[in-house]
Amino acid sequence: MQNLPKQPRIKSNRRLISLLVLGCLAMFAFGFALVPLYDVLCEKLGINGKTSNTASSYQAITVDKNRVVTVEFISQIQTGMPWKFEPQTKRLEVHPGELIHTAFLAQNLSNRPIVGQAIPSVSPGQGAAYFNKTECFCFNQQHLAAASRAELPLIFFVDPQLPESIHTLTLSYTLYDITDKQLASAIEQGAAK
Repeated sequence: MQNLPKQPRIKSNRRLISLLVLGCLAMFAFGFALVPLYDVLCEKLGINGKTSNTASSYQAITVDKNRVVTVEFISQIQTGMPWKFEPQTKRLEVHPGELIHTAFLAQNLSNRPIVGQAIPSVSPGQGAAYFNKTECFCFNQQHLAAASRAELPLIFFVDPQLPESIHTLTLSYTLYDITDKQLASAIEQGAAK
């Protein structure tokens, strides 16, 4: 093997290190760019089932009495969260444009207060844009004292513009324990004052 003179080898190593650092920075930037790119792609293609995190307003919409859409409700709990969480009704037959009142039932099974946050998802993803919540427990954190219960209201309507090919919408909520995050945030806000 041939030994390169010291000066060109140092120059070659510096160039290699510079390219590696530049490559790492480019991969890091690409990783951050993927999140907004993914959101834009999902929005344009109508996939992912994300629902709006803000209340929709319900104005006098013509109810389509000739059409029935089945709305199914599913609940899940973060692993290890000591709550019982389920829909009051597992399935409803609704007319698009009709304002529907239902609820989910929550119970804290532990001996300490817990704060929960529900994250919704609608399936099929194309239907998410047509599922409108006017009131939802998912808009707020749910504080439950030890061994207490709560009825969590949900008021929604299915937009009459829902594509004819969609006959069933599944609304799924995953409930997360955010007690520690909320406590840390309260401590941080108290320290800032």
